[in-house]
Amino acid sequence: MSSGSYAVSGATQLLNFGSFTSGNTQFSLPIRVDALGRVEVAEVAVQSIARNEDDQAVMRYVEAATANATRKAYQGDLRDFLAWGGLIPSTPEVLAAYVAARSQLHAPATILRRMIGIGRAHTSLGFPDPAKADLVRTVLRGCRRLHGKPQRQAAPLLRQDLFPILEQMSGMRGLRDRALLLLGFAAALRRSELVGLDVEHLEFVPEGLLVHLLRSKTDQSGCGRKIAVPFGRTAACPVKAVSNWMAAAGIGCGPLFRSVSKAGAVSARRLSDQSVALIVKRNVNVIGLPKVAYSGHSLRSGLVTCAAQLGVGLMKIQEQTGHRSLNMLSRYVRDANVFENNAAGCVL
Repeated sequence: MSSGSYAVSGATQLLNFGSFTSGNTQFSLPIRVDALGRVEVAEVAVQSIARNEDDQAVMRYVEAATANATRKAYQGDLRDFLAWGGLIPSTPEVLAAYVAARSQLHAPATILRRMIGIGRAHTSLGFPDPAKADLVRTVLRGCRRLHGKPQRQAAPLLRQDLFPILEQMSGMRGLRDRALLLLGFAAALRRSELVGLDVEHLEFVPEGLLVHLLRSKTDQSGCGRKIAVPFGRTAACPVKAVSNWMAAAGIGCGPLFRSVSKAGAVSARRLSDQSVALIVKRNVNVIGLPKVAYSGHSLRSGLVTCAAQLGVGLMKIQEQTGHRSLNMLSRYVRDANVFENNAAGCVL
């Protein structure tokens, strides 16, 4: 176990004994003060610092308030800053020096995310956020101008590429991959949403299939939403693909998409997020597409791109994808229609 230490003033009494405190909500890390008055942040699970049932109840809800991935990212940001030699609280001058040093190693987007994590470390302990200082923001702008590059986007898996892929599939793995690719495409699901589906989340109706999505990246509160997946007009029908996979694998409850051995044995183990990316990459490679350009997100972006090319309205696409705003969705639509009524094409 490693720990980071940093100086603190006026907060030692509040943070003594590594107890859970209201000032340590984002990191969920035990905090203690050493003999020199420095605060130590130990990398252990939040449950290890629960002293009674009341603590455990509060911590359970604190953990639920922040996604695990977000909490881990904040912890990693703080660890990197401390490993570089930073202290909490930090001055804007020190944080600006950290940005300048790390800009030689990381993309501006990574640096910006770390500023958020380090800022949260300050505000969680009651200190002002040095990342908001004009000096730090100016250095960040300079970093983006000197080292900025376009964000890499996964290539969309288009309908005309998906169909040839489906023709190459066989066996139990083929049935699973067919169902996974078609449902992920038709419902525009993120990979975490796709592998998180249970049979109980599916409702077969006369029009096709209703997917009851209980939680998603943009719905951490679990309000949930329904996604309609109609019967396909071609042999590539997502509803039939899911039904055939469930019947062949004998799945009546629990995880929908599970690991399958080379011999075709279906386990009870749910696929991981990364499995979706690997399945997409493996199958696009079969038809000669560069697998490095594709990821699990290619299914979601593929549906948006194809729908935009066919003239489907933004509101109907948003209804399928669940985007909270049209800004991100508009980027996909612009990419899909760059040649439509193109100014150069109309003139030359």
